Amino acid sequence: MTSGTQPPQADPGNPQHPEAASNAPQADGPNEAASQRPEMQSPAPYEPAGSGTQQPGHYESAAYQRAAPQPGYQPAAPQSGYEHAGPGTQGAYQPPQDPAAPPGAPAMSAPAQHRQAAPQAGQSAWWHPAAASDPWRDPGSRAVIETRPVPHAPAPEPLPARAPRAKPALGIVIAVSAVTALIAGTLGAAIGIWATRSGSGTGSLLGAEPQTERDVTSVAGVVEQIMPSVVTVLTADGGNGSGFIVSDDGYVMTNHHVVVGGGTEPAASLQVLFSDGNVTTAEVIGSDPDSDVAVLRIEGDQHPAMVLADSDQVAVGDPVLAVGAPLGLSSTVTEGIVSAIDRPVLTQNNNGEVESVMAAIQTDAAINPGNSGGPLTDIAGQVIGINTAIASTAAEGEAGNIGIGFAIPINQAKRIADEIIATGSASHTVLGAELGESELGVGVTLSKVVAGSPAADAGLQDGDVVTSFNGNMVAENTELIALIRKLAPGTVVTVVYERDGEEHSAQVTLEAATD
Repeated sequence: MTSGTQPPQADPGNPQHPEAASNAPQADGPNEAASQRPEMQSPAPYEPAGSGTQQPGHYESAAYQRAAPQPGYQPAAPQSGYEHAGPGTQGAYQPPQDPAAPPGAPAMSAPAQHRQAAPQAGQSAWWHPAAASDPWRDPGSRAVIETRPVPHAPAPEPLPARAPRAKPALGIVIAVSAVTALIAGTLGAAIGIWATRSGSGTGSLLGAEPQTERDVTSVAGVVEQIMPSVVTVLTADGGNGSGFIVSDDGYVMTNHHVVVGGGTEPAASLQVLFSDGNVTTAEVIGSDPDSDVAVLRIEGDQHPAMVLADSDQVAVGDPVLAVGAPLGLSSTVTEGIVSAIDRPVLTQNNNGEVESVMAAIQTDAAINPGNSGGPLTDIAGQVIGINTAIASTAAEGEAGNIGIGFAIPINQAKRIADEIIATGSASHTVLGAELGESELGVGVTLSKVVAGSPAADAGLQDGDVVTSFNGNMVAENTELIALIRKLAPGTVVTVVYERDGEEHSAQVTLEAATD
């Protein structure tokens, strides 16, 4: 077929090409099933070459679009899926005529009630005397297949109306706008920074203005709120520690080893540096070496005090912030988690002697020399402990952070600080027994129970092995001492112990030491 020639068209009653009939999809419902369709007929009537317009009365299938015909290839007519002529036309169909057909050629096929008379015997309905002899138009060719009339089929269901396109939700529009604005602002700020550093332009920054207000639930927002309450404590030997304000009338909590500096006795007063750069003098109210807690006071009655949390509610895995002046770097913040609780820790004084024992909060937030006395807070900025010590792998001297730091629980530190403020000294909680040598993992042996002590009043005896204290398993002496000192005098605890191979328990009311 030459270029521009219109391929034969199919109408509702025309015969089908053999290939089209064999490959067409099956139809359900109001459309005819494949088993109900007529047998295939010969190709469409003769069409002269060079016709470039679609002939009237030819119907294109709505469901299947044919590709442009290839040279020498006769395209198959679509099997089904065409659109109906329209509402109210069923039963009034008029067979279209092909104006290009030669004189005497029959009209195109139509429904049975409108079909023209069949050709006479020996006369082909598809033969044209002037046509070239070929297997498709030769009536003697075996390619010609006799057909039967096409049964009238019910009208196919009309295609459903296309649903109106929904407008995008307002939330999506807002989200897209926000993302677009964020990208534009970031790009503008980057261009402005480049222009300033490269010396081009007038030096003003392009793009979005810097954000000055931060959400208080973010780390930056929390730090912004608590930083005015954290101070750097300048020691007498030229070093430094940290501290934090705990009352609006100027009380500051820090470590005992900070106020003694490189000596053995606390200083009478120390200089403290605020986050805004101001420096003032703080009076040393008192300190307690056994708990490593000290209290300072600065003048004024409108200081920003930090909130003290309940350290008994701290759990392993809680996020934490450590704030202070490590290595003299004031207003430094590090972040981590609670790695362990009730970790028994011994600290030494400047003479290398054991000075304090604590059931510490362990954290992986970076703590270095100079952080001592600063706050360890929860993610909301509430104090849960006082940063005090770090683990070290150095053979000599001080080492930096290795991810193992320790803080005094704030419940214990607050109790000690209250007593220092009230009386100038602090009491120490005792069980009332001397501890002997114990095998690792077995428990703590009470080598001697002091008469009239809490242990004696609860029925404990010499040689008893304590395996559990206040719900905590104990396996060594340091653990038991740390857990006892953590609690206030008057606290009632359950002690589980072994005697002569049998397990017993007792309720013990702890008391303050008398000496």
